[in-house]
Amino acid sequence: MTNENLRADVIAALQTVAPEIEPAALAADRPLRRQVDLDSMDWLNFLIALGKRFTVEIPESEAARLVTLDDIVAWLAARRPPP
Repeated sequence: MTNENLRADVIAALQTVAPEIEPAALAADRPLRRQVDLDSMDWLNFLIALGKRFTVEIPESEAARLVTLDDIVAWLAARRPPP
């Protein structure tokens, strides 16, 4: 899976929580939560959706570092199984 595929899947997971978002309008290097205006419960639901979609557990200590779309994609890319 390429980083572009990961990015598309992350956005798909985000759309389960915020279906109104426009993916093309998202800046990859800006805080995602602020761009989409997610409250803490929506953000938690998004992280849970990511965990389910990618079959990974996102520890609370790691979740705090997942701020931008680029952060999330890089974190997931580092945890995907080798080809």
